[in-house]
Amino acid sequence: MSHYLQHLETVRARFDEALTAQGLRSVLIYSGYPAVAFLDDNSYPFRVNPFFKYWIPVTESPRSFIFYEVGQRPRVFLHQPRDFWHAQPQLPPGEWRDAVDLTLIEGAQAVRGALGSDLSQTAFIGEGPEVIADWGLAAVNPETLINHLHYQRAIKTSYELECMRKANYFAARSHNAARDAFYNKASELEIHAAYLAAMKCRETQLPYNSIVGLNEHGAILHYDHYDVDAPSEHRSFLIDAGAYYNGYCADITRTYAAESTGFFAELVEAVDQAEQAIISAVEVGRSYYDLHVGMHRKIAQILKAFGFFKIDAETIYERGYTNAFFPHGLGHYIGLQVHDVGGYLKNAQGDAFARDARHPFLRLRRDVQPGQVFTIEPGIYVVDQLLEEFEGNEDFNWQRIGELRPYGGVRIEDSVLVTETGTENLTRNAFAAL
Repeated sequence: MSHYLQHLETVRARFDEALTAQGLRSVLIYSGYPAVAFLDDNSYPFRVNPFFKYWIPVTESPRSFIFYEVGQRPRVFLHQPRDFWHAQPQLPPGEWRDAVDLTLIEGAQAVRGALGSDLSQTAFIGEGPEVIADWGLAAVNPETLINHLHYQRAIKTSYELECMRKANYFAARSHNAARDAFYNKASELEIHAAYLAAMKCRETQLPYNSIVGLNEHGAILHYDHYDVDAPSEHRSFLIDAGAYYNGYCADITRTYAAESTGFFAELVEAVDQAEQAIISAVEVGRSYYDLHVGMHRKIAQILKAFGFFKIDAETIYERGYTNAFFPHGLGHYIGLQVHDVGGYLKNAQGDAFARDARHPFLRLRRDVQPGQVFTIEPGIYVVDQLLEEFEGNEDFNWQRIGELRPYGGVRIEDSVLVTETGTENLTRNAFAAL
């Protein structure tokens, strides 16, 4: 049996378990629709419901449905409108078409008619519930059902891993194109264009807005402005950009120094080594929270080694100073979504970990298990807003911090698969395969 067919069996089993636990018989999943801009007739780019592409590798078919009844063959209703204004959605080839009962529809009422009169034990998952408002369904986006499914999704199937490896390969190839554009003194917009050209896609076909930051822009965590003109000097380059394959995501960050030697190049290397060291500490049963704290301690050591503080590394950590330089979490689950779901769920019943006051932006608290894929993405930045509260603090070496400010910051990010015996670095393997 192929990886996809095995995946489909796993998805069916997970839905059987979740639906039965909620006393439900079936589920209706809506792919979604492109929302129209306010006071306009143009639509925003379409993003498919993650649960829709969980079943089939179809990502560009709005107003479509999947109906699944426990123990039965999934039924797929793909919207094919009679519309001479736009290109008709193309059905992706593949074995998925033989694994489902496929019906082409022109509107939602065709689905209602095909499903029969009694949907009182059917849950709806998706946006736009007004489309099924009078269908008599049991529940719309029931939290308990979605929590159960989210908890299960943390363990990836072989098919999902296959898709994520390919997504990382395409992203790594495009990262190299962006790196080369940086070394050729391109502007941020030109670097972004080089990334898209290597990806052979439009901007809307990326999983998120790419971060393409030159010099001090590397300190803006979600920078996506893209200066049109190149700066007078290229000092540093931080790129956080991903890719899709069959709806599965890659999410890669790299930082480059314009000069191969010197202060900033050494800092990039130090963060890269610390990132790889924390990956080597990943083991089954360990809390991801412990990995996050361990990374903060490594960041404290780097801050001390590079002279950003006048005190020792342990004191830097204990006084909470690392949060000003490394404010975000160590990483997150990744898969159907870039920031994939279930990171705070303790179990399928929906019990959740509490947010930690010291590390409020950490997206993942669960213990490490085989089959999980998460990112590891430490960083060090000069974020003036975060440093304001420490103004005048003599523990800080403000002159040294000022030397880093023109470079913005450093972040290195890989996606890591947990195995029974260790890890597989999907991202570094992708770069090595180029």
